[in-house]
Amino acid sequence: MTLRGRLTAAFLAVVLGPVLLGAFFVGSTVVAADRSRAAERLAVAAAAVRTSVDALCQQLRAAADAVALAGDRAVAATQVVSRGLASAVLVTDVTGRVTHATPAAPPAPWRDCSAATTPAGPVGALSVRVDLRDRAGAALGTVTAAQPVDTAFVARLAAVTGVAITLLDGAGAPVRLRHSTESTGVRDAVLAAAGTLDGERVTGTADGRYVRRVGPSVGQPLPLVLSVPSDRPPGLYVALTTAVLLAALLAVAAAGRLAGVTTRPLMELAGAVDRVARGDLTARVPVRSRDEIGRLAGAFNRMTRETGTYVAALTSSRDQLRGHLAVLGDTLASTHDRQRILRVILHSAIAATGARAGAVLLVDPGGALVAQCTEGLDGPGPADERPGPHRVPLGNGAVGAVAVTGEPRRGRVEPGEVAPGEPPCRTYVAVPFAAPASADGPEPSARWDGTEGTAVGALGVLALYDRLGGDEFDDDDLITLRTFAGHAAVAVDNVRVHEEAQRLSLTDPLTGLWNYRYLRESIRREVERASRFGRMLSVLALDLDRFKAVNDTHGHTAGDTVLAEFARRVRGEIREVDLAFRQGGEEFVLLLPETDARGAAIVAERLGAAIRDTPITVDAHGASLPVRVTVSIGIAVYPDHAGTGQEVLDAADDALYAAKDGGRDTWRVATAPQAAPPAQEIPVPAGAVSPSDGLPRAGAHRRPSPPRPAPADQADADATPVVPGSPFPAPGGGASSGPHPPRQSRGR
Repeated sequence: MTLRGRLTAAFLAVVLGPVLLGAFFVGSTVVAADRSRAAERLAVAAAAVRTSVDALCQQLRAAADAVALAGDRAVAATQVVSRGLASAVLVTDVTGRVTHATPAAPPAPWRDCSAATTPAGPVGALSVRVDLRDRAGAALGTVTAAQPVDTAFVARLAAVTGVAITLLDGAGAPVRLRHSTESTGVRDAVLAAAGTLDGERVTGTADGRYVRRVGPSVGQPLPLVLSVPSDRPPGLYVALTTAVLLAALLAVAAAGRLAGVTTRPLMELAGAVDRVARGDLTARVPVRSRDEIGRLAGAFNRMTRETGTYVAALTSSRDQLRGHLAVLGDTLASTHDRQRILRVILHSAIAATGARAGAVLLVDPGGALVAQCTEGLDGPGPADERPGPHRVPLGNGAVGAVAVTGEPRRGRVEPGEVAPGEPPCRTYVAVPFAAPASADGPEPSARWDGTEGTAVGALGVLALYDRLGGDEFDDDDLITLRTFAGHAAVAVDNVRVHEEAQRLSLTDPLTGLWNYRYLRESIRREVERASRFGRMLSVLALDLDRFKAVNDTHGHTAGDTVLAEFARRVRGEIREVDLAFRQGGEEFVLLLPETDARGAAIVAERLGAAIRDTPITVDAHGASLPVRVTVSIGIAVYPDHAGTGQEVLDAADDALYAAKDGGRDTWRVATAPQAAPPAQEIPVPAGAVSPSDGLPRAGAHRRPSPPRPAPADQADADATPVVPGSPFPAPGGGASSGPHPPRQSRGR
């Protein structure tokens, strides 16, 4: 669909949408209001019908009571009829024989107002029956007063209610008319609508009337149909349809004119863009107005002039950039920041070749090329929805093929030939880079799979897209990129070797935790941070109980399995900000930043449960055996228990010994250090004279020595034990100081 067609359709949607919605709203509102008013009128009329019928029934009951109480019932019956209280009075004895009846009785059947049920069938008259009894209460017969239900009766009801009323010939189906105040032309429509009514719902007829059915029911035994004419204006839908059609015609004319005025300069601009795409930078667009389209045309003309200048400048600077590759290579070889290296390589490659965009992709362990650095490809939205490449399977598209074959490629991409994962482009160039050959390493043509030390494929691919100016990448660009790829391979391999060496120097190879060397550096850094921000640092010293028995019973391989599983469970119970170290043998240390003694005690309790509750399965003596292991934990908090990193480590270690002496499989919190004794004034004897040189002599006025710390067993004995699960230690005790190397396994 052309732009002109889309503009026309959008304008029509904007204009006709509100018109159609308005017409629909007006029509539906008028219909709903008319139906609501009609339903209200019919509800009032139904209430008036019930009231009128009830009043008639009360009148008949009064007439029947008057005849029943009179001494001469014949005279009383005649007077009731003459006064218009009833049309007929019938007196019967207990056997049902008629003893007196007034003349001109209404036609049968008579419907009793007080009947508990309302049987179906025609209604000739409404009646009320009263029992005759003597003074002793014995039954003598009945008195029945009746009023005919005829056309005059229906007309009176219609006059009272103000609506048209139709009396049906029975309450069942089929629906037949008996008496009605409706005109002859609408009776059939009313009867048809009444046949579809269920209960006392309101429905409409084809000729614009609203109908409601009333009765028969207890107290109102007449099957009636009430109807009122619609108040809806005639010709409403015709007027609305005419208005919509006129609005549509005007909208089509305006949309066509607007689309034509808008698309003409855009077509001229599109033609000029095609000429520029074919390499003609002299193409210009006429500026016909000062609106947005005119400003766009002026901007395009300025862009083509500037582009010609830029192309000339890029052509002259490309040779200069190639002269600096040697200096760039030396710079790249001297840094270990992989992202910085890749950014420098990609930026320099784009500047040297005049490309619009580019990407550096490395092979990950999953067997796919993952973009580590991109330029000119970033767009709005999530990374996986931006223009690629971000993750390209090996062998997929041009980039994947280069990684698999190891052969550089360049060429042009047709619009329909863009492979999944590749960005939309017209031209491309891609070269592989692999780890350099070494005396005992893989050949340069070997390819690396992304895992440490495994050479099975290329390290990655350097890809550039779309040269500025529209020309394809040439052989000179290919040579330039291969030079950049060589520097990238050396730099990335150096970073990989450096990262692996750094990792091995700071981690324990068995458990994967940080080693003692990194512990010394980390506790110094964490203590400085806690001191600077006024926070706490908790140190947990952990030691597996009777670990020597595990090695002696099941062998050192089983002991290594226990240590590795213990480290895994420890990592699962601490936060990401916490640090776990293997200090030596079966001794471990945890650093919990911004954690007080209460929080450290909770962690210690959780760690003890995680180790204690689930035995560790080891392979020993040709079978898998469960080994139950427990851990003792000592807790010290900076600055509550010590003022330096080594001192807080020593305090935690002393608390660990207290936990061992307390029965193992528990934890203890270090005791707060005792305050230093106050300085004592040294008396100077009278007549003492200082030496002539002013320096003190050895042994003269020696300051008292500070108190020696108690032995380890005495310190443990003096320390107040802490009940497991309680974060509050008893006061007293002390901690040793001074740096020391990691202890070896002592089998505690």
